[in-house]
Amino acid sequence: MSNPVVTHQPGAGGYGTNVQTGEWSTGLCSCCSDLLVCALGCICPIALSCYTANKYGENCCLGCVPGGITAMRTHMRLTYGIQGTICNDAVMTFFCGLCEVCRMAREVRIRNGDISL
Repeated sequence: MSNPVVTHQPGAGGYGTNVQTGEWSTGLCSCCSDLLVCALGCICPIALSCYTANKYGENCCLGCVPGGITAMRTHMRLTYGIQGTICNDAVMTFFCGLCEVCRMAREVRIRNGDISL
């Protein structure tokens, strides 16, 4: 009995929009695309960080740990095929932390099908 020859590699999975395109689904300051995330981010950013970590499948405390948002952004970028570097992840979360957490929350909600663009 002979083994079959693989002639085609499997394609990208169906995780929502922009899978393997190298870009985030929304811009850094696209708060109007998800008002719930924007409101939660303005009222209580820690709660939004915990919500995002939980929706992404991580421990909700990751949003409260120093460097946790950077680690989650890096993992999210690699999981969703978004281009970037770890250095960029650190810079974005340090200087634009609230906006970045809002964008990550929107990305998770879009990829899970909770909202659409």
